[in-house]
Amino acid sequence: MKSLPIKSLLLFSTSLLSASIMAATSSITPTDIMRFESLKKPVISDTGNMLAVEVKPDRGDSRSLVKSLISDKQFNVKGASKPKVSHDGRFVAFVNEVPLLESEKADKKAKKKLKPGLVLLDTTTGTELRFDRVKSFEFNETGSHLAIWFEAEDKKKDEKSADKTDNSKKDVKVDEFDKGTTVELISLNNLKSIKFKDVTAMTFDKSGLHFALAINHLETNKHEIRLVKLANNSATIVQSFKQQQAGSIALSNDGKYLSFTYGNAKAEPYGREYQLSLLNLETNQVSAAPKADDWTLNRYAELRFSDDSQRLFFGRVPQVSQQLEVAKVESEADLFDKEVITSGRALRVWHGEDARIKPHEIKQYKKEMKRTYLAVLHVNGNNLVQLADLNVPDIEVQEQKRFALASSDLPYRKMITWAGFYRDFYLVDLNTGRKIPLLSQQSSSEEPTLSPDEKFVAYYLHGNVFLYEVGQDRRTNITKSLGVSFANEDHDYPSNAPSYGLGPWISGDAGLLIYDKYDIWQVNSTSHDAFKLTAGDGRKQGIQYRVTGLVEDENTPTVLNSNDEVLLHGYSDTTKGDGFYQAQVGVAGVKPLMDGDYKLKLLARSKDAQTIVYSKEQYDQFPDLYTANYGSPERATRQTDLDKQLDGFNWSQSELVRWANGDGKPLDGVLIKPTNYVEGKRYPVLVYFYRFMSDRLHAFPQMQINHRPNFAWYADNGYAIFLPDIRFEVGYPGDSSVQALTSGVQHLIDIGIADPQAVGIQGHSWGGYQTAFAVTKTNIFKAAVTGAPVSNMTSAYSGIRHGSGLARQFQYETGQSRIGESLFKSPQKYIENSPVFYVERIKTPMMIMFGDKDDAVPWEQGVELYLAMRRAGKDVVFLQYEDEPHHLKKYPNKLDYSIRMMEYFDHYLKGAPAPKWLSEGEAYTEYKKAQ
Repeated sequence: MKSLPIKSLLLFSTSLLSASIMAATSSITPTDIMRFESLKKPVISDTGNMLAVEVKPDRGDSRSLVKSLISDKQFNVKGASKPKVSHDGRFVAFVNEVPLLESEKADKKAKKKLKPGLVLLDTTTGTELRFDRVKSFEFNETGSHLAIWFEAEDKKKDEKSADKTDNSKKDVKVDEFDKGTTVELISLNNLKSIKFKDVTAMTFDKSGLHFALAINHLETNKHEIRLVKLANNSATIVQSFKQQQAGSIALSNDGKYLSFTYGNAKAEPYGREYQLSLLNLETNQVSAAPKADDWTLNRYAELRFSDDSQRLFFGRVPQVSQQLEVAKVESEADLFDKEVITSGRALRVWHGEDARIKPHEIKQYKKEMKRTYLAVLHVNGNNLVQLADLNVPDIEVQEQKRFALASSDLPYRKMITWAGFYRDFYLVDLNTGRKIPLLSQQSSSEEPTLSPDEKFVAYYLHGNVFLYEVGQDRRTNITKSLGVSFANEDHDYPSNAPSYGLGPWISGDAGLLIYDKYDIWQVNSTSHDAFKLTAGDGRKQGIQYRVTGLVEDENTPTVLNSNDEVLLHGYSDTTKGDGFYQAQVGVAGVKPLMDGDYKLKLLARSKDAQTIVYSKEQYDQFPDLYTANYGSPERATRQTDLDKQLDGFNWSQSELVRWANGDGKPLDGVLIKPTNYVEGKRYPVLVYFYRFMSDRLHAFPQMQINHRPNFAWYADNGYAIFLPDIRFEVGYPGDSSVQALTSGVQHLIDIGIADPQAVGIQGHSWGGYQTAFAVTKTNIFKAAVTGAPVSNMTSAYSGIRHGSGLARQFQYETGQSRIGESLFKSPQKYIENSPVFYVERIKTPMMIMFGDKDDAVPWEQGVELYLAMRRAGKDVVFLQYEDEPHHLKKYPNKLDYSIRMMEYFDHYLKGAPAPKWLSEGEAYTEYKKAQ
């Protein structure tokens, strides 16, 4: 036998290896994506010893993982989602969702009756307790008890039980708002429980002393408040009422007070007026809160004590009245009564001076009906102060004792339509209700921050940070001499650039941290001296530093102590990689802890310990969970292993691409090469984009079936995927997008990656607009799929965002569409940026997708584009998904769109035969409804 040359042997062995690899791997299919599991947001016990996380497939039933961080115990709980962990980690409670198969098999009537349950896991024994038809559940702060609130019993069961009751009680009509259901209180030390029926409100205190319930049953005229002492689970009726419906309840943390509201049980809940009282649990004395002629309480008056138990916050309203009713025809005369007849009209009056346009007003209606205006009862002196009012309705109260921040958008509600969102901000004295004006017409996204000791208010304005000294009524620009702007340097919208945000305060109000694009600054509150906590390394190295991993409480300001060591997250503009770093308050300098070509996300921090949870990912590495000490994230323990799902698949990889835009400016993008990539071979390319995409370089691909192309599926099907950054020019969003897209694609052609005859483009929403516009300007794309695009800016300008009820005008004048002027001031710009006016130029086949209940972009925009292309004789197909919003929600539609999108690109970019729906269309068909 003739021996082979070494080179031939090497080639032979390489081909055998390739064949072996290909035999050991399988192609990614939609079914694989449906079954692929992802991790939801993890939760960790306050003591830092127990971790729980939901594991959710794209389609199917969730499970949850529970792991002890101090032992080798771990649990896999089937059907469990949305975990909550008790304080000490001994118990974990989950929502037990209705199995997908059971839900899918049920008809509409049966499906409404399906309700989730609860799973309670004892992590010391592994025992699971399951409960059916659970509305909500909550551990108390100390983890000694769990309260489970059940759904109402099935109506048929109610009717049977009603037959056994006194017939005289059957005529009582009860509003759903007044109906209570069963609550079970479980003592977790022995799993003994108490059940309470007809509960309409419940609450724990934070100290672990008490549990309180409001119980109401109108048919039997039972109205009472019960208090459970958690030490021995003894329940006592502490307040009972005659013909008074018990309302909201709250417990003070010192165990001394119970507050409650109550109102006439015979009055309908909508117009019921409530009273507020305070029960001293030590003396059993009840004191009524002071009343006012111009303020009262309704059913939406929620109660909350301050942490020091000295103040009770609650909402009041100027008046309570019953809901209006349409007059009924009850007599012959009513048939001709103008008032009775016209009361049944279906009319909405749009007035030019309305604060909100009607669709927005309608969307806000329920929220406004529930709006209350915050007041505070100073418990010791029984002194009640109204804080919010009709002119300044919104107040954010934290744990400061003297002041709170308030705001009002009332003066700017009309201009929301075209200018966006603004507010006036105030400082409110909690003792008197006096309001000190702080800022007028401030962007709603730039909220000021009140220092913990209430000496200062910090706020951002026009590129600088200011400090307001409360006692001196003095304002100082504390950044004007620092030589750097604190405005967003990448802002390319026709509006004022926002800030990078304000960091935490230093204890004693000694200072605060603020962010520029890269560095963190520490500013002294008194001297206003400032230095770079990060020593300027951020801007020098192109790393964006931010404080991370702090324990945060929405009611308490986040505070750093002097000399504290703080954890920083860093993102490199150059490598697109992340890192963890350490800095010390008061000292300039950054200590690297870990960094590399991966993405890091800090996901959780234990409340009473130093344990943090973070994920680490790359394009070919699943974002598994890691736990570590706050000060040493580099010494982490891996807690999940979902990366093994990649076994058996020949996963692709991502790389950074850089090129020069048409104007010579540098741009970045991500290239995902096809699996089994061969150097020098050209491939079909799918371009997917929105705005900045290069920060996804190290992101694991989203393994879901939705309105986006699934990168892993496309790469495994022989496509290269290109994610370019887009930088916009105000007034010319379409052209600036095309410039970035075409220069990026040309770069891929020049370096030998892209087949110039097989480049496709797909975008959704704003990306959909850019896709539709791009093919009017260039023929570089051989197929285009555009989801929910704006095609005609002149008609879309005065459209409605049906999800919010807002007009779309502000998006063009100050927002994402970046025109910068009104339609009537600059009509030519709207025309120039509208694809529909230039469809005759299009040579690229296009598939348009819209849900016909789109809540962001009027779906008629798709119709306009389709009709224009059809009239011009262009290659176009339009997918209208019925009863779907801006992003497809129904799984059959998501899967259908994903399959058709792949078939579409396969045909135009890879020469595959056209599917019948593409070559011939589909006739309208009505299907027999399932029985």
